[in-house]
Amino acid sequence: MELIIGLISGAVGGNVAGGLLKNLNQGTLINSISGIVGGGLGGTILGMLGAGGMADAAASGGMDIGAIVSQVAGGGVGGGVVLAIVGVVRNMMNK
Repeated sequence: MELIIGLISGAVGGNVAGGLLKNLNQGTLINSISGIVGGGLGGTILGMLGAGGMADAAASGGMDIGAIVSQVAGGGVGGGVVLAIVGVVRNMMNK
């Protein structure tokens, strides 16, 4: 469940970052793909650091809203960061 939340929020984060940073915008498809990759990485890193918490919340019998919010935030930020990296690399290659 936490991977799906991370991937979806990463796609949204990638598109939001592309909308805010016009010079790094790569189009909806590339923004979404970059965001999905970043969201997956961000969620995985949060899980390894113990900040994800969704597996613990599910094991205790309920979904913790704090864990869900942290996965959404981690996925969104991860998606934005990977999109920024992709945008900078593509802009450097075009020069």
